[in-house]
Amino acid sequence: MKKTIVPFFISHQGCPHRCIFCNQEKIAGSNGDFPSPAEIRDKVTAYRRTSGCQGVDVAFYGGSFTSIPREDQLRLLHPLQNLLASGEVTSIRISTRPDSLNAEAAAFLSASGVCTVELGVQSMDDTVLEQAERGHCAADVEKAVACLKNQGISVGLQLMPGLPGDTWETSVSSLSRALALRPDFLRIYPTLVVAGTSLARRYAEGNYCPLSLAEAVNWCKMLLHHALLAGVPVVRMGLQPTTDLESAGTILSGPYHPAFRQLVEAELCFDLLRKLIPHCADTSEPLSLSCAPARIADVVGQKRSNIQRLVREHGVRIDRVQGDSRLAHFDIVVEGSSGIRRGSIVKDLCYSVENYHSETLDRSQKKEISHA
Repeated sequence: MKKTIVPFFISHQGCPHRCIFCNQEKIAGSNGDFPSPAEIRDKVTAYRRTSGCQGVDVAFYGGSFTSIPREDQLRLLHPLQNLLASGEVTSIRISTRPDSLNAEAAAFLSASGVCTVELGVQSMDDTVLEQAERGHCAADVEKAVACLKNQGISVGLQLMPGLPGDTWETSVSSLSRALALRPDFLRIYPTLVVAGTSLARRYAEGNYCPLSLAEAVNWCKMLLHHALLAGVPVVRMGLQPTTDLESAGTILSGPYHPAFRQLVEAELCFDLLRKLIPHCADTSEPLSLSCAPARIADVVGQKRSNIQRLVREHGVRIDRVQGDSRLAHFDIVVEGSSGIRRGSIVKDLCYSVENYHSETLDRSQKKEISHA
């Protein structure tokens, strides 16, 4: 059963400076003020009532939790202690910077009922981190993860492909180094140009070229596949759509799409279909596709894009796409007059740097900036 999370956005609280890409007020639609103890308890009660759950998770997002003064950390965590004891709150999660987390801070979080910490890693390449003005290095991430794991705290890592200086190679290397730390989950947010940031100024000056939507989908399908092979769940790809985020003038450029994850999943499905179809195809007769019921939309693609591409690029027609509850989540079956072929997105696809260069344009040669 999916957990109900009660979110509190403390935008920029504790952050020693603003990184070039960050404007939490516009992204989260919050000014970051600390909620009062009464507001915390009331919001928990409201979420429990609406969800019908006995217990909910509480999350503090948007700031660097372990960088805010300890008395403020206590003020936020103290109202939750009785709720944890009663089972009304099942766990607490926070987000923070890798360089603001040491053994003492991890011990304090554990003693206060914090079960999950998300680290804003962004990249594991020090050159990219320096250009993003993060103020920490990859070694800080490794130390922070070790401190958290020593306390038995679950660790999530956030990555941002497409930052200034990032390449497909450095992005893959960053993911590999992140996976080597054995996090409990990942979030992958392709870099967007948000109004009011230093990155927006660079973009306006012509000193930064964001990924196009097509490039971001190609990068992220391969990153997602590497994570799947490692058995590390990617809980989100692309920013959560909000009214503030989608308001005019907020996102100036970059690969934003409200259903970015589905675009990525659909690309993985298409790549598997492209591999399976030659074994079954007789272009004079249509094919039928089967997948897990929850995967039908990904196999078909947004606005039937995968079905149309199969006709356009491979000359095959699809008679039907049907759900089969016996199939695993990542499996697809193609059936045609020449036979039946079953494949797995995880087991039967392979992506490399060479794949990327063969399927996408070299960014250094791209003359136009694509706006999402």
